[in-house]
Amino acid sequence: MKRIAAEAAVDAYVKDGMNVGLGTGSTAYYAIRRIGQLVTENGYRLTCAATSIQSEEIAKGFGIEVVDIDSVGKLDVTIDGADEIDPKLNLIKGLGGALLREKIVAAATVREIIVADDSKLVEKLGTKAPLPVEVLKFGHEHTSFALKRQGCEPVLRMRDGEPFVTDGGNYIYDCRFPNGIDNPYFIESRIDVIPGVVENGLFLNTAFDTVVCDPEGNVSKASEREA
Repeated sequence: MKRIAAEAAVDAYVKDGMNVGLGTGSTAYYAIRRIGQLVTENGYRLTCAATSIQSEEIAKGFGIEVVDIDSVGKLDVTIDGADEIDPKLNLIKGLGGALLREKIVAAATVREIIVADDSKLVEKLGTKAPLPVEVLKFGHEHTSFALKRQGCEPVLRMRDGEPFVTDGGNYIYDCRFPNGIDNPYFIESRIDVIPGVVENGLFLNTAFDTVVCDPEGNVSKASEREA
């Protein structure tokens, strides 16, 4: 389902000569692979910027030249995944650990296209996935106390027995809200003013469109699902 959605999004939105943002995660992998095919087999000339070191390495493996985002005025389209998508196309992202760079790339993008399988569709954000919050290492336990006062249970993300470290050199707290996130704009504003918070995984009013595949292999865009 991830592969079908990713390839459909690339074929629909990526055109020759574009500046393209490359997402991070298992679904974005298939989008990067398809973009690589367009470059190596179809002769597309694309300028690509990656949301993570991992995605940059994957892209180079598929024959895609990756540039620094600051060398690009804007990105025409970015193909990326999400951990949750609500009916208003608000998102939770960051379980892949690249939420800071993903948000920077999204802000520089004209059309942010989100690809996913239909298990990522939710009525309310925070009901399936935790909200990742990237924080500075310095004083991170104090930051976690402040996060907890927002009504969540923050858990420091670990890998191989050590705290997970992002490409930016920071930690991530995965924040579980017992009843989901009722007002994501309010929660975003409360989290963003906490000292030590670098960025949060709420991507609000960011997605231009979503391309979702169901278990039968049917692909739909947001406008089609609303109809």
